[in-house]
Amino acid sequence: MATLALSVATSCASRPPLATSSSASAPFTPTAPQQAFLDTLSRRTFDFFWQTTNPRNGLTPDRWPSKSFSSVAAVGFALTAYPIGVEHGWVSRDSARARVLTTLRFFWTAPQGPARTGMTGYKGFFYHFLDMETGRRFETVELSTIDTALLLAGALTCRQYFASDDATDREIRALTDSLYARVDWQWARDSAVVVNMGWRPDSAAYQNARGFNVSSWRGYDEGMLLYVLALGSPTHPITPDAWTEWTRTYRWDRFEGEEFVQFAPLFGHQYSQLWIDFRGIQDAYMRQRGIDYFENSRRATLSQRAYAMRNAGAWRGRGPLEWGLTASDGPLDSTFIVDGRTREFHTYWARGVDATEVRDDGTIAPTAAGGSIPFAPEIVVPTLVAMRHTYGDSLFGRYGFVDAFNPTLHTGGPPLHHGYIVNGLAWFDRDYLGIDQGPILGMIENWRSGFVWQLFRKDADIVRGLCRAGFTGGWLTGRC
Repeated sequence: MATLALSVATSCASRPPLATSSSASAPFTPTAPQQAFLDTLSRRTFDFFWQTTNPRNGLTPDRWPSKSFSSVAAVGFALTAYPIGVEHGWVSRDSARARVLTTLRFFWTAPQGPARTGMTGYKGFFYHFLDMETGRRFETVELSTIDTALLLAGALTCRQYFASDDATDREIRALTDSLYARVDWQWARDSAVVVNMGWRPDSAAYQNARGFNVSSWRGYDEGMLLYVLALGSPTHPITPDAWTEWTRTYRWDRFEGEEFVQFAPLFGHQYSQLWIDFRGIQDAYMRQRGIDYFENSRRATLSQRAYAMRNAGAWRGRGPLEWGLTASDGPLDSTFIVDGRTREFHTYWARGVDATEVRDDGTIAPTAAGGSIPFAPEIVVPTLVAMRHTYGDSLFGRYGFVDAFNPTLHTGGPPLHHGYIVNGLAWFDRDYLGIDQGPILGMIENWRSGFVWQLFRKDADIVRGLCRAGFTGGWLTGRC
């Protein structure tokens, strides 16, 4: 299916036309074998969410098959996956909405409060990780504003999709309304203009006296979605000056021949755009630059591929069909010699490259490319197919792509923290991570049909949040 065409006209004739990347190419049409591969990849990735989620409470594991706590963000991706599964006939509508209802009922009735233990959340927010069975706070993790935002994005997807007058659909919408309305975004500002990253009821060195994190959401990263939700809140909205402060800290720079707002790991360019269609709409910052956030993410994607092709670090397995750095698993935390060079490796790490930093240990995450498919399908689709062909079942298994692989680490060394090495080929992870599976499935669907984008374009709260952030043009014309 072709990508949706969308007008990029703005409401003011004096604004510059939206620019395109210097590397932009003609529209990409996948071959029949490429389409078939994407079908398989989407189905297997969907099955991760459907089959590993706890059916008794709707909690999705952070990772599988390693024993894991639940990731609240992964639940948000799962809630987004279920309508996609219905549309493709992978699950029935009744089965999907029963799963959605179980999930939303759990989050609405789970205990909220300031106690250190026995709670699932506080002030409408939820803890980053939850016990898979009880749903209570896992160890001493933080109350996470961004993970709550990702959970809400999944719930809002279901609110728009399950839109009939059936009693179950009405309950899904009512529960989503209640969950969203309960979130106290104003409290999360901690007397500041911007929203804080997290809160703990415990004392810790990285908290202030009120328990908030010492860091707040200042741009540019995955927090764009959080701000749209906070600005659009029907009960506890923050003020538009938060968006102004968010964009004030952007860094516009050039990297590998592309000019864009910098953020090194690709997930920061993908997460918000899985749900919100930023094509052709602009805030004040992007109007000044003459592009939109979609084009910004395209340029970030192209720059990562160009970095891999230049391969200044001389990593094995880098090139036009093997690239992609983002937060992901890695083999171990150690430094040792590989192929005559001293190499430093990491386990889970926010890998990425831009004009501000280079965080690269040779590890590639398929979600980095897969989550960018709408931005640059002409380079992403061949890359995904080539990864599958080159590395076979070690990389592509029951639930699609495992989280990461590292061709540079192709011989034995110190004991691995994750995964295994196929001698002479690469290190491979064994786990699939929910927060990396989600962008693959959702962004393939957006590129092929615009499905999730269309649902969010109909959401009045999202429209209100975008308008309060100053977005105009395109599909928002006349809606503010």
